[in-house]
Amino acid sequence: MRKLVQRSITRVLAMPLVILAVSLSAAWAAPFDFNNGNAPVEVVIPRIIPVLFGFVSPTASDATLVLRITTLITNSWFDAVAPYHPTAVGVYSRLGRRPASERATNSNMNIALIYASYRMLNSLLPNHNAEWRAMLMSVGLNPDDAQENTVTPVGIGNMAGNAVVAARERDGMNQLGDEGGRRYNRQPYADYLGYEPLNTAYELKDPSRWQPNIITMGNGIFRVQQFVTPQFRVTRPYSYQNPNRFNAPRPVKSDPHGPQGRQAYVQQADEVLMASANLTDEMKAKTELFDNKIRALGFSVLFVSQSRGLPLDQFIQLDFLTNLAAFDTGIAVWNEKHKWDAVRPFSAIRYIYGDRPVTAWGGPGKGKVTDLPASQWRSYLNTADHPEYPSGSASFCSAHSQAARRFLGSDVLGWAVPIPKGISVIEPGVTPANDIVLSWATWSDFERDCGLSRLWGGVHFLSSITAGHDLGRQIGNIAYDFVRAHIAGTAPPPAH
Repeated sequence: MRKLVQRSITRVLAMPLVILAVSLSAAWAAPFDFNNGNAPVEVVIPRIIPVLFGFVSPTASDATLVLRITTLITNSWFDAVAPYHPTAVGVYSRLGRRPASERATNSNMNIALIYASYRMLNSLLPNHNAEWRAMLMSVGLNPDDAQENTVTPVGIGNMAGNAVVAARERDGMNQLGDEGGRRYNRQPYADYLGYEPLNTAYELKDPSRWQPNIITMGNGIFRVQQFVTPQFRVTRPYSYQNPNRFNAPRPVKSDPHGPQGRQAYVQQADEVLMASANLTDEMKAKTELFDNKIRALGFSVLFVSQSRGLPLDQFIQLDFLTNLAAFDTGIAVWNEKHKWDAVRPFSAIRYIYGDRPVTAWGGPGKGKVTDLPASQWRSYLNTADHPEYPSGSASFCSAHSQAARRFLGSDVLGWAVPIPKGISVIEPGVTPANDIVLSWATWSDFERDCGLSRLWGGVHFLSSITAGHDLGRQIGNIAYDFVRAHIAGTAPPPAH
């Protein structure tokens, strides 16, 4: 079974994510082996992916929602399997210790974590209860079995999942849509803190501050961006108490009237234009891959877990750790984004050069052009719906990489992702011109390219990437210490 899973993961990593879930389901159409299988990979993830894609985008715009969902689900797994580990304790539950005889196979852990997933998914995505019921029934489990106890895997799974639900439904993210006193027509994940941009999509009043972009899918419909989940900055972290302890340096280059003046402002904008003008197929492919958080973050962990032969409990520990590290980092980063409210490259470039021609990528299929009016310049990636500084993606990748390094005891990654000819989402049929293989020998390489991809994609300045890396590494270490204490069983009891 392990060899089957390894072959399947290797193949699907190269696939566009629109067909990934179908491919995963087909790869594991055989009956699930509870004793030797990996239920997260073989049962839960294939069911979640298509639903998740219908709820959010896996790209940077919806990263806060993606990270919250993946963190809470992996938290439910961690708590569900803790009683079957020699020392581990749950983050939100204390369910005792099962005897060693019940740890002889994966069966009890798989049953417990599937039921925990069911409870968690019905909280996070309740409109898809039919899919979650089908997930259980597909492996012969009864979704109506709601027993709670510390003896059976079903009872343990239900208790673990429900404990995470109870702790997280009102964690500040406004999952239920009723924060701010809203009684009717609830709006899940809506801002309830009253953020308003200084600039409008139509007027740049302050060239140092964030300007909402106007987005279109090329179908004649246009929308003005809103700061996505600004309340993420007050959401409860796992591994620390207050995000104000983490501070990024003031983005002085982003203010043309600041201490470094217009010259620094123009310099960092020109760095973005230079990167845009010199995009290669490899840079474009990496930029698109890292923009997709499920594919870059999630599947790098799947790969390293399978390549190192991690047993089920260690896979869950690593998956939860890396998700938690990015989630907690995101809270601190959103706190800084709100504080600095910094301008994005597209606004700065248009402000500096107006209708004057610049040399840059000319749009899908156009390559490098020298006569592009700056007012028509666009980034290779779509600019996400939040202020520029610090880079969320750079911080997520740094936290993810640092946490993985600490857990695995090594910087070695060795991940290679084949990219077929013409598979680009942004330049379909054009990029890459030939089959290529992206590879990262180490987590450090992965972390570096993830950050640089935001410059190549035209959505961040270099200073934002550097600040994101610094915050991510700090919190990656703190997250590791938090999870390690729960694995060792030395963490204090959960606060209620």
